[in-house]
Amino acid sequence: MERQMTEVTRRERMRAATDQEIRHHARALLVGHGRDAVTLRAIARELGITAPALYRYYDSREDLLRTLCDDICTDLAAVLSAGLEPADADYRERVFAVCRAFRQWALEHPQEFSLVFGSPPAETDRRSGQDQFAGVFLRFVGPLMAEGVSQDNLASVPDAGHLDFSREQRELAEAFAAKGIEVPPEALRPEAVYALLRWWVRLYGHVALEVFGRFPFDLNHADMLFDSMLSELAREIGLQ
Repeated sequence: MERQMTEVTRRERMRAATDQEIRHHARALLVGHGRDAVTLRAIARELGITAPALYRYYDSREDLLRTLCDDICTDLAAVLSAGLEPADADYRERVFAVCRAFRQWALEHPQEFSLVFGSPPAETDRRSGQDQFAGVFLRFVGPLMAEGVSQDNLASVPDAGHLDFSREQRELAEAFAAKGIEVPPEALRPEAVYALLRWWVRLYGHVALEVFGRFPFDLNHADMLFDSMLSELAREIGLQ
């Protein structure tokens, strides 16, 4: 029995090591040559094994890409965590710090950004209502929104009679609960949800344009333009 357990443990270690090697080569192919270069055949060639052998680890290329996205999101989460330190820093500056950290990471990892944030979520992710955005940002958005309850001067929702954020409020509450993140109901009031959506659209739009080189002109002062956008957003939503 003990010998059998030892054999099982050894096989598990070998399998885990091979899995890590597969993901390492997949990440290297992504960084060096882009998403299209990440194929099971290319990875098998790097490892010196047959492509069918990889199916013992991943059901498909898409399955491997989803795992790669998870690895990238874990790395990004560690980077963004630094933006929340120190905990006693000014609330507005902590929000700015997370945004700046996201932009800096994206500029330094364009292929990873493209895979995670530049591709539509897989069908399974759409059905479950989860994608990489939720996986990375809920853990940061939740605490910041909870802390932002004290920001009583958030701008009101424009055209309040025509805009209904009840669905977004419900989906955010469910997503936070699913991940065990405690957010008081008042943190999800319409003004807060409106501020979050507006902030994300502007933040993602700016970063994506910069990463993909889609600005209609050369950016000689990109850092200043980004910080100016953050300050403008803060004023518009009443974040002091």
